[in-house]
Amino acid sequence: MKARSYTFITVILIAVLTGSCTYIDNMFGGVTKALGANDTATVIAKTAQIRTSYAVVSGDLLEVKRGDRLDIEDQIEFEKVLWYRVRAHDEVQTEGWIEAQNVITNDTLEKSKKLVEQFPSQTPQAAGIIRSASNLRSAPDMNAENILFKLGNGSTFDIMDWKFVPKEETPDVDDDSKDQQKGGKKSKNAEIEAAKVAGEPDKIDDKYDIWYMVRLDPSVSPAPAGWIFGRQVELQVPSDIVFFQANNRKFVTWQRLDTDAAGNTVTRASTPGSYVILTRTNIVKGTDGNEPDFDGMMVLAFDKYDQSYYTAWRIPPNNDVWGVLPLKVEGKGDSKTFTVQLKNPNGTMDSKQFVVFKDKSRLRVTPPEDIVQYQTKSK
Repeated sequence: MKARSYTFITVILIAVLTGSCTYIDNMFGGVTKALGANDTATVIAKTAQIRTSYAVVSGDLLEVKRGDRLDIEDQIEFEKVLWYRVRAHDEVQTEGWIEAQNVITNDTLEKSKKLVEQFPSQTPQAAGIIRSASNLRSAPDMNAENILFKLGNGSTFDIMDWKFVPKEETPDVDDDSKDQQKGGKKSKNAEIEAAKVAGEPDKIDDKYDIWYMVRLDPSVSPAPAGWIFGRQVELQVPSDIVFFQANNRKFVTWQRLDTDAAGNTVTRASTPGSYVILTRTNIVKGTDGNEPDFDGMMVLAFDKYDQSYYTAWRIPPNNDVWGVLPLKVEGKGDSKTFTVQLKNPNGTMDSKQFVVFKDKSRLRVTPPEDIVQYQTKSK
């Protein structure tokens, strides 16, 4: 009789506990959803734990590393945090829960891969680092549906392209800088117009936000590309040339003109070298986001005997051009060319090639014969 009583009590306890778990899930807004056996995820965090539960107090089952693949079996939102129930590909096929921010699903990963297909062989236009954690997105806007994942503070990347987007309201999202977030959703354009001095030209920083299309190294992320809000990005201008930036003209693109022992162009190096550099003033020169990517050009050469830089060629002072990316450097050895897209007086874009060569120990540049036609006087 006692055995039957214990069995009955055990059944009752199981039912109560099962019902309690369901109640807790509902109370905290947890909603499970089977995703199907073919859904997979890739770990994007440097390391993460598969846990016994999504509860605050739970045990670690298995440490996974960036790039590891996991099978997704279920998902739940618990206390406004999304968790996936996953199966690992280790020997025992460990099953447990992992926080969604540590992984990227296969569908989202494919969106990122499609972005990088736009640049199959293009040389990076610049290098950057993110100042604080920010969302990597599939498009250059704040739509929540475009979020791929959150890129960690200090992540580095190649900048492949960028886009000027007219400012509207200050976005109250984590992509924005803290100072901007404090301002709430007050119209940015209204502030600019109120503070504008009569006759002062419009500034890029005031009228537009810049978004960067970035390419990520596999050591940083298994997702290869995405868009990042520009206020969180710091350009990593090489230390040997950063001091050549003028206050009113910043470097936006730079590429080495040196070659290594094999005759190939040096892409990144810690030693001083020669560069073709595209620059940009902070003055608005277009409408509706149709702005030049650069309005100035220069070639800085390094004299290894004098251990100093000299200007091999530049657009003359008080003159500008109207150019768009990409900048292409081609050739081997001491003979190189670089090509840019410039707007001609008729308003259409032309491809212009510049020849770079060595004259004894000095670097020389032969510009296109009609380059003067593409120059405009700075205002």
